[in-house]
Amino acid sequence: MSALPTFRAIDVIRKKRDSIELTREEIEGLVNAYTRGDVPDYQVSAWLMAVVLRGMTRPETAALTDAMLRSGEVLDLSSLPQKKVDKHSTGGVGDKTSLVLAPLAAAAGIAVPMISGRGLGHTGGTLDKLEAIPGFNVNLPVTEFRRVLEACGCAMIGQTAEIAPADRKLYALRDVTGTVESPYLICASIMSKKLAEGIDALVLDVKTGSGAFMKSEKDAAFLAELMVETGERMGKQVVALITDMDQPLGKMIGNALEVIEVVEVLRGEGPGDLRELCLHLAGWMLHLGGVSKTVAEGTKLSSELISSGKALDKFRHMIELQGGDARVVDDTTRLLQARRTSQIVSPKSGVISSMQRKEDSVDPAVGIVLHKKVGERVESQEPLATVYYNSEARAEQARLLIVDSIQIADAAPAKRPLIHRVIQKSGEKH
Repeated sequence: MSALPTFRAIDVIRKKRDSIELTREEIEGLVNAYTRGDVPDYQVSAWLMAVVLRGMTRPETAALTDAMLRSGEVLDLSSLPQKKVDKHSTGGVGDKTSLVLAPLAAAAGIAVPMISGRGLGHTGGTLDKLEAIPGFNVNLPVTEFRRVLEACGCAMIGQTAEIAPADRKLYALRDVTGTVESPYLICASIMSKKLAEGIDALVLDVKTGSGAFMKSEKDAAFLAELMVETGERMGKQVVALITDMDQPLGKMIGNALEVIEVVEVLRGEGPGDLRELCLHLAGWMLHLGGVSKTVAEGTKLSSELISSGKALDKFRHMIELQGGDARVVDDTTRLLQARRTSQIVSPKSGVISSMQRKEDSVDPAVGIVLHKKVGERVESQEPLATVYYNSEARAEQARLLIVDSIQIADAAPAKRPLIHRVIQKSGEKH
């Protein structure tokens, strides 16, 4: 049975192939019919490829996002008195900001209902990192998710069967049909999941650089503007920050190690770049959440919440409520870590000029600690990194990864800003 009496998938495919704008009803018809199983994969594959080749208009992108959002349950969090604000990152090597921001914003009195995804390619996802905490349950049903959110102001889970089922089906199909990269499809996928959380506002961290999904700043800005406008069309406050990912964020890479770095930042320690980005993103969350009049005021308050220990307490409480061993906050040796370590030394003296991203796989107990970052001086035979591993094969794989990715030159490269620009209100840039 079709979604509408006149709906035929072939007509929607032909129109997109011929660059004719689709109506909201046509897009809804295709999404609903595919979610129900009334349209086969091969027809939707053809339509997805037509989208990749022909693009979408802004109204089409918003209509696709809305149809995917409404294919499942949209959380009603109106019973929570505070503003609901989430943050989403397009991901990159060493990006663990979500684990800092959820408890930090919650400590300021904002509700953060965070529904996250798994790792994409070389980027370990938020869920993979959380599962390095023994017992932490990322698969809570919606009722339990709501209970945790009400109790401590933040909850972090994976996408449930009830949330945007159309996205889950479409993403799996995009993954095997060479249609992942379309900014219109990326926008609809991200925004349908995020807006299904029942949020009032969203802060987007769109990465650019060699360690990011979007390599060029132009592509990152296009996606950011698309997501901001789509959110606006759907009645939400959305801001996007274009941030640098030409080298890993922080010094620790790998799920268990990144949780250690999260705890360090929440203690008021940790690497400067990670701290700076977390405080700036938190400043925007607090501003959109109505806690602070300005972003600068929100950033200052966030810093105070870390200094007072309130943000760390919130992280501990969330871990406890989601079945995890909250003792990891005070004793990080309880995390699922590798048993052996190996040092990698610099083959020559010079300055770290770049860290080009290479593909690797996600293993909760294997990781890398960088001792040097881009722009720092290194001497011959000085340690560049420590590899944490369980098997020799994995250690060798990581060693090759590091040796291949770190470039050493005579002079330091020009310093890149951590935050390139801010996009809000239909492409307004700061």
